[in-house]
Amino acid sequence: MVVVSIIGLIMAVGVPTLYHAIKREGISKVTNDLMETCANARGRAILSGSEVTVVFQPLNRRFEVSGGGGPTDPNQASATTGQIPDSIQIEMLDVNLLEYRESDSVRVRFFPNGTSDEMTLILHSDKDEWRKFTLEVTTGLASVTDKIQ
Repeated sequence: MVVVSIIGLIMAVGVPTLYHAIKREGISKVTNDLMETCANARGRAILSGSEVTVVFQPLNRRFEVSGGGGPTDPNQASATTGQIPDSIQIEMLDVNLLEYRESDSVRVRFFPNGTSDEMTLILHSDKDEWRKFTLEVTTGLASVTDKIQ
């Protein structure tokens, strides 16, 4: 009985921590979704041999992959779309050195040779968390850093 009660106590303490680690919310979820979406678009462009775009809709707070064929597995849908919650503000969205934060739509292209358009996206959460996403044009790889004010 003592062993069972100790195991129960350990589980009671560990479950909330495990729950928060598994269930991403806020800026962590957007960070993960954006990185997966860009990696997915780059991979599709290389494998399909055709241009693939990530379409950002800043006013609707959405982004999605377009072109290069769709996922055959419905469980991969999260790697092709994303939603920015209302608690996170888009501070900057530059593509090829032009500002698109207030635009209806902007396309970021990924090319079959592994390159991409230049993109910088800065997000700011209501919890004062900052994330800066950039695409490196010669490799098409996305990176994220915490933005310091």
